Amino acid sequence: MDDEEPLEPETQDETETVAASENSDETLYCEAEATPAVEKEKPTHESSETDLEMEDTEKFFTTGQKELYLEACKLVGVVPVSYFIRNMEESYVNLNHHGLGPRGTKAIAIALVSDYRIKSLDLSHNQFSDKGGEHLGQMLALNVGLQSLDLSWNHFYTRGAVALCNGLRTNVTLKKLDVSMNGFGNEGATALGDVLRLNNSLAYLDVSGNDISNEGVSKISRGLELNDSLKVLKLFLNPMSMDGAVLLILSIKRNPKSSMEELDISNVLVSEQFVKTLDGVYAVHPQLDVVYKAVQGLSAKKAVLLWTNPMKLIQSYADQHKITVVDFLKNLNPTGTMRMPVGEFRKAMVQQKQVPLNRSQIRELIKKIDEKTGMVNFSLLKMAKP
Repeated sequence: MDDEEPLEPETQDETETVAASENSDETLYCEAEATPAVEKEKPTHESSETDLEMEDTEKFFTTGQKELYLEACKLVGVVPVSYFIRNMEESYVNLNHHGLGPRGTKAIAIALVSDYRIKSLDLSHNQFSDKGGEHLGQMLALNVGLQSLDLSWNHFYTRGAVALCNGLRTNVTLKKLDVSMNGFGNEGATALGDVLRLNNSLAYLDVSGNDISNEGVSKISRGLELNDSLKVLKLFLNPMSMDGAVLLILSIKRNPKSSMEELDISNVLVSEQFVKTLDGVYAVHPQLDVVYKAVQGLSAKKAVLLWTNPMKLIQSYADQHKITVVDFLKNLNPTGTMRMPVGEFRKAMVQQKQVPLNRSQIRELIKKIDEKTGMVNFSLLKMAKP
């Protein structure tokens, strides 16, 4: 983000500061009447279900967020992140590359349990490992404010992934989640499949680069068969094959209530038979776009024939009918306005007959007018090159 504040020196990994118990990463209680001395005496293997408990639970909701965070930092033994304190009233908070670690992440999680102001939070690149994933999972089970959460590149694996998913099962507000470049594995993917069966708020999910094979993909596919809220699923850079890809698209086809608009499996080579199967899925869900690497055995000549600049085709049609390209696009929108949901626009482009385009051409067209907010904006064509 261009308007983010620069990171400050005091936001380095808090593990270098403040004396804390040697086993504090394992048992980090936030209890209202606790003292550091008592903290050291706590057992080293507490149930993760109680990690965020306070002796006086009302403090979660009666103490101001700043005071709650400062108390949490004191009790878990970390230096407060000054940027977080200054921006707790903002709707977007960027804490990426702050070296939070497990304890710093726990302090943040405690402050977020009762917070409703922060809508979008970036915690990427903080190396908080499985323990941090557990803390955030507990927070997500209670938080009713967050709508977007970035947890990418944080070195958490199966244990943290499962704990995070446990929190997502009951969360009702989170719409966008990025957990890419971690280590969910197939066990984490199984937990994620269960989430997709139950959660009806998530619309965007990125689990790219999480060591998920066809086995894990099959569990996610089962969740997709019942899910009616997810629109974007990114699974690229996972060790899945075309067999896993088939499971995914067929699960979407079997779900008449599916809202899926984009499935990214862009490292997977597919066959022409897969493409034929996918056409059948598109017939049921015309708003869907599946991004794969390439079609095995497709000649270069045939590939070129399948792609011609979509803007030139639309411009040619517009010139013939003495209208502008923007007019052509606005006519596809039932509201006649300049903005339109991406999925609805893709469906309209597939179904219109004036300028026949294939899926690849429509994808390129969308790139030119995508606001990256789930909407396309036709006015962006004025700034785009043909």
